Amino acid sequence: MSYERPDPDQLLARVQADEDASRRGRLKVFFGYAAGVGKTYAMLQTARRDKAAGSEVVVGYVEPHGRAETEALLEEFESIPCRSASYRGVTLREFDVDAALARKPQLILVDELAHTNAPESRHTRRWQDVEELLDAGIDVYTTLNVQHVESLNDIVSQITGVVVRETVPDVVLERAYDIELIDVTPDELLERLKAGKVYIPQQAAHALQNFFQKSNLVALREMTLRQAARRLSRDVDAARREKAGRSPWATNERLLVCIGPSPSSAKLIRTAKRMASAFNAEWLAVEVRPLGRNAAETDDRERVAQHMRLAERLGAETHTLTGEDIAQTLIDFAESRNVTKIVVGKTERPFWRRLVRTAVADALVERSGSIDVHVIRVPREASPQSRTDIRRPKASMANYVRAGMAVVVCSLLSWLSHYLQVAEANIDMLFLMGVVYAAVRCGRGPAIAAAVASVLVFDLFFVPPFLEFTVDDAQYTVTFVVMLAVAVVISTLTEQTRNQLLATQKTERHTAALFRLTKQLSQVAGTEFLTRIAGQLLSEIFEGETVIYLREGGTSLSLRYGQDTTVAQRDSNAAVAHWVAEHEEVAGAGTDTLPDASAFFVPLVGSRSILGAIGVSPDDPARLLDPEQRRLLATCASLIALSLERDQSVLKSRDSTANPHHVAAPDGSER
Repeated sequence: MSYERPDPDQLLARVQADEDASRRGRLKVFFGYAAGVGKTYAMLQTARRDKAAGSEVVVGYVEPHGRAETEALLEEFESIPCRSASYRGVTLREFDVDAALARKPQLILVDELAHTNAPESRHTRRWQDVEELLDAGIDVYTTLNVQHVESLNDIVSQITGVVVRETVPDVVLERAYDIELIDVTPDELLERLKAGKVYIPQQAAHALQNFFQKSNLVALREMTLRQAARRLSRDVDAARREKAGRSPWATNERLLVCIGPSPSSAKLIRTAKRMASAFNAEWLAVEVRPLGRNAAETDDRERVAQHMRLAERLGAETHTLTGEDIAQTLIDFAESRNVTKIVVGKTERPFWRRLVRTAVADALVERSGSIDVHVIRVPREASPQSRTDIRRPKASMANYVRAGMAVVVCSLLSWLSHYLQVAEANIDMLFLMGVVYAAVRCGRGPAIAAAVASVLVFDLFFVPPFLEFTVDDAQYTVTFVVMLAVAVVISTLTEQTRNQLLATQKTERHTAALFRLTKQLSQVAGTEFLTRIAGQLLSEIFEGETVIYLREGGTSLSLRYGQDTTVAQRDSNAAVAHWVAEHEEVAGAGTDTLPDASAFFVPLVGSRSILGAIGVSPDDPARLLDPEQRRLLATCASLIALSLERDQSVLKSRDSTANPHHVAAPDGSER
């Protein structure tokens, strides 16, 4: 019976999450695509079942909208009196968060999560009130429409033509322990609206002409179903990890294609795209970089970068992994991502190579378990001799000299030991010590050369007949073989350890860079300070020049950082930055889009809009050919965009305290 040991990091994260959950209340969201689908009614029905099961349920705030069925259900619950607030001569009913905290029930119902509170309330938005209740350990049921999800705000505005002012951060929805989808067909919803079951007649007529058009409702319904499907997929992955399962759960197909510098990778990518389209599945393109890949030829890096860009254009999620065992690295990653099918290429190989080393495709088939492996036959490269062995970088002449000096020193010490009539076994150990030194400090080539030289010196001066390369005793042959084996084994292990250290240091540098950027951006405010800090850190991280372009009203961009750089002095780069911000795609040097630019540009994508573009021109132009470096830059750009958006939100919040309060209409638009 096999036993899979759970990941300690996952166990620790699970324990910490359970501890946090035990102190914090649980949030359940009744989620729909528009008003009138039945969210509030479903929430009350669920609460009634909970009350019948013995739970303490209290109504904090529910908006019945004049619906008789909803009002009838409300009479069954204890209700916390609403707080009255005066605004422009009108008395508004508001949720009383202080009374709810004082009552502290087991479960409280708070309708309309995205609602904007009246002026002089403790919190601007109702979701902030709910967060305070959850922090106090109170469970909350609430309702939300898809148009109020912050990351979907601009898409909803584009589809419906209605600007939704009241939004809820995505993180609130992500932290909910349960999301219940409340759904009806658009035709049924329109019938409810016409029958006066959603709004009063005057509001219903206005809504039918504007927000509640069938085309809008169909699009919003699709967005709602997709949002719920993404949440369900996340819950499936969490459940699989909780069972410490490694084999994938084929609840949905997910493909992985293994690519590399070989020209045949383009064929594999296109094949994987066709398969993903046929299965309507997500797919990933993964490069496994053997340890020591940093010494790879520039041509190889460019070919891999081209293949990664091709995969991204075709809709793949790309990753670069590092590992000595390519097949096992792929299997581990596939299991962690719940991949159900792996696509890999295989070329014809000579018989002797198949005996020496198992092909990656064969190893995947052997170890894949429940994951399907699709092996695609690809032609052999025309000139494989032109590619250097990426795992064996050439040793410098200084290392050979250093290894030779080690042999000389060991020879002198051995001669002294022989003169003092020290046992011959000790002389062997002296030469072996020199070989070990060369293996650890000089690399594989110098270590093998030192082993051969030590064997020759030992045979010539310390093995009878002396000063001849002949051996009377066959036992010395074992000594010679051991020296060579020690040189190869120790140098190989040392090289692997060194490469693992380099890979770990690279990952640590990436993590430290992101931590530094996050920390610095969280400590400053104001666009000028944020762009200056961000530009300086990016210049340090990528060791080159950085420019930052931001929108200044409308669609125009202005240069906010890097005015003295050579990138800014080239007029065409500003046009590239404008194109990137307009199309929300990367472009510039090292890409297939506007490649004549002198920098690599990425968009500054916020949760609501495109804020601008960042251009980076490293001192080493080949650096941004590495997909990992591009992902690091994209992550940095996301952090910068969120910081800029946060700063703008703070300014708007300050302005809103001085400006008249906006009240939202039932369809989500401002009135």
